[in-house]
Amino acid sequence: MTLLDIADLTVRIPGAARPVLDTVTLTVRPGEVVGLVGESGSGKSTTAKAAIGLLPPGATATGQVRFAGADVLGLTGERLRAHRAGPVGMVHQDPRAALNPVRRIGDFLTERGATRARAAELLAAVGLSEPERRLRQRPHELSGGMLQRVVIAGALAAEPRLLLADEATSALDVTTQAEILALLRDLRATRDLGLLLITHDLHLAAAYCDRVYVMYAGRVVEERTAKALFATPAHPYTRGLLSCSPTLRTSTVGAPVPLTPIPGRPPSLADAFAGCPFVARCPVAETACETWPPEPKALPDGGTTSCRVLPVEASRT
Repeated sequence: MTLLDIADLTVRIPGAARPVLDTVTLTVRPGEVVGLVGESGSGKSTTAKAAIGLLPPGATATGQVRFAGADVLGLTGERLRAHRAGPVGMVHQDPRAALNPVRRIGDFLTERGATRARAAELLAAVGLSEPERRLRQRPHELSGGMLQRVVIAGALAAEPRLLLADEATSALDVTTQAEILALLRDLRATRDLGLLLITHDLHLAAAYCDRVYVMYAGRVVEERTAKALFATPAHPYTRGLLSCSPTLRTSTVGAPVPLTPIPGRPPSLADAFAGCPFVARCPVAETACETWPPEPKALPDGGTTSCRVLPVEASRT
């Protein structure tokens, strides 16, 4: 069964030369962790927000966004508010932005429908000690990692079936980040929770997720299992992200593996493309790529990539 099913979603906003999202297709199943990676401006957050019917002001959308079979883009008014407050929860990067600095933690949780006893249970479930005392505290009395746990508890208050984590650990130190990710993994296992993890860290996604979607300029350019994506990335952009990500690996002579940045800059919404949007930054681009309309191509391992020029290992059957 598919929990979240996004099919050919295209989102346009007034004044932009290209769509914010261009024929995006993505699925999340119950109990599955799906990663969504790419540079800033690639469309990751907009894709996640589409799952709760939250699109940019003035935007028009075509395609489908379905949650457990229901048409999310068709929800309005009370039905839309119930969808956002119930089956789908969202955790943002900065927990302080989600919390009223003058209200107590308990108020934050009870406003989301939890009783005081249930609020204490949720704080304990996300690993906070002395939950009764935490309910009486205000945000400034807790660390960033503790506040992120509070926000996760708030998202869980309505017993969601899908959790959207938008860069939810990127502002935390490495130890706290590992603790939060372990917590989310446990919640996935115990609640059969679907998790969409948005991150710019491809190594994190490859290590943590079941499947990973790579986005560039509002398009999904590659979708693979995490293991396959890390071992044999098919799209030049995916390979570029891996080559410019810090790693503990060393070369054959024992020296650290050097970082190789992707040349050029990510495109803005003022940039339109006749063909592949990555062509200007691609090390293997050919003249035909400038007019080739990107479309997903099946890979032997069951994944897809939108690249006209496939690497040998990816095209081998």
